[in-house]
Amino acid sequence: MALIRLQNIHLSYGLPALFESVDFSIEKGERVALIGRNGTGKSTLMKMINGEVKPDDGEIVAQKELKVARLEQEVPEGLEGSVYDVVASGLGELGELITAWHHVIQRLDDEAAMNEMTRLQSAIEKAEGWSFEQRISTTISRLDLPSEASISSLSGGLKRRVLLARALVSEPDILLLDEPTNHLDIEAIEWLESFLVGAGITLIFITHDRSFLRKLATRIAEIDRGRITSWPGDFDDYLQGKQAALESEEKTQAVFDKKLAQEEIWIRQGIKARRTRNEGRVRALKKMRAERSARREKTGKANIQLNKSELSGKIVIEAENVSYQYDTTPIIRGFSTTILRGDKVGVIGPNGVGKSTLLNLLLGNLKPDTGKLKLGTNIEVAYFDQLRASLDMTKTAQENVAGGGDKVIVNGKEKHIISYLQDFLFSPDRARAPITRLSGGEKNRLLLARLFAKPFNFLVMDEPTNDLDVETLELLEDLLINYTGTLLLVSHDREFIDNVVTSTLVFEGDGIVSEYVGGYSDWQRQKQPSQQVENPGKKKESVKTAASSTKKLSYKDQRELAEMPGKIETLEQQQETFHALMAAPDFYKRPENEISQAKNDLEKIETELEEIFLRWEELEGSA
Repeated sequence: MALIRLQNIHLSYGLPALFESVDFSIEKGERVALIGRNGTGKSTLMKMINGEVKPDDGEIVAQKELKVARLEQEVPEGLEGSVYDVVASGLGELGELITAWHHVIQRLDDEAAMNEMTRLQSAIEKAEGWSFEQRISTTISRLDLPSEASISSLSGGLKRRVLLARALVSEPDILLLDEPTNHLDIEAIEWLESFLVGAGITLIFITHDRSFLRKLATRIAEIDRGRITSWPGDFDDYLQGKQAALESEEKTQAVFDKKLAQEEIWIRQGIKARRTRNEGRVRALKKMRAERSARREKTGKANIQLNKSELSGKIVIEAENVSYQYDTTPIIRGFSTTILRGDKVGVIGPNGVGKSTLLNLLLGNLKPDTGKLKLGTNIEVAYFDQLRASLDMTKTAQENVAGGGDKVIVNGKEKHIISYLQDFLFSPDRARAPITRLSGGEKNRLLLARLFAKPFNFLVMDEPTNDLDVETLELLEDLLINYTGTLLLVSHDREFIDNVVTSTLVFEGDGIVSEYVGGYSDWQRQKQPSQQVENPGKKKESVKTAASSTKKLSYKDQRELAEMPGKIETLEQQQETFHALMAAPDFYKRPENEISQAKNDLEKIETELEEIFLRWEELEGSA
């Protein structure tokens, strides 16, 4: 039996309706990912399941005493108290009693405090609440939180973890997570993935992080044009099924439209035809007209273009043995790199480690304490700020992009601001509305629109993927892959980094920043758990530069080790070829046997790569 079932739900805040005749349910143990364009109603559906929003029509049937908890997308403003206080508040009135008791036992310094403790103990016993007191402590420990720390002193990532603990402490039957990876670093995201998979919680979640989605989802529920469609299986199954469904929809609509056009010609024939016309056919035509009028077209794709600038110099940034510290804390230590025109460099590290400081050093906004930093010539920088500080909240979307004007220049051509913003999926009404009315995803799209309205050749992006729907994220990804300028990208989105960057700067602790060829997965493969960094500024080489120390190996093993880089390079090229083939829009239109063969071949290549890397580690360990 379903934990909760939504039947024939209707909800509208105007036209078009947000939900039309929606049916949706969730079974115990499922982990359902909600996907859909920004503004389609994903967060609203969660609020409906949580009882915060009532439908205009329809029925919501839930199991008796069903407990639902929701982790909101943003950390609420004005959140106060200790970690213990916030987590305990997830138990409602009982949590307030336990919090008061928790505080009073820490100050038993007078008779009044003793009397208050006795009163609270009696109230908790009456509510049979001592097991809940233990649950609060267990949940805090399980999520590795500082119990007595003030919530206001924590980083954004830790605050999100505290709010997750508050949601979990009630042991909900259904946990609702709205963009849970926002403001979390990669380590925290991987911890959350493992925790949620291992906890066996029934889950409904919204995320733009495709790696997170692939790891967790047992079913995809897509909200599109007021309806919800469920796709069993993982995200890749959904992508394949969705493409087939869209193609089928297009064919059906084309047949319908052709029939309608023929009937419109018939009804407009001469007097003789009208005298002999079939009244049943006339009624059928009227029905077809109504059906066509009610059709909700699929939302168009964003049409984002990069505003090209003149080429920068060949060398964009040179850093030699750069160090920077805050008070006595080293942030960057002995860092060296050379960034050339066309390089796409990712930056990975925990929250608060100094990624923004590194960006400001490389851009020349901060002066290093020691070392040399040189910027190249003819550099025009565009900077995407994750805090959206460059947006003026008192102005409209149109004013934020074009100022007082009504035109922008894109690649040398003049374009009306409304038309330009429509390329970023803003309707004329949304373009003229105050941006305080925009969702988080819309604000990120607006920031992109503002950024790309000016020419640049050096793009710096700090967490650009937060709040974007998957379609817009993939479009941005394609743009950056094909971008010919220089890119510096800070992101916790592992798949986005893997697909976009050519090298990665990784904060490895104590101010050490090392450079690796490739993206996140390449870094994971290259790093050694026991690796000791002797020279903090030395660049890590790619897999092509095998370790030369082979004195303990036999001649045969030495030959095998020497040949490995070439084999790896060949296999990786084959792997990239298959990835490109399978990413093509028409791949899944091929015969089933070709699709199956391609998947099998790719799997064999990846297995062989894994075996070679394991053998390489074995040989190097013996060297």
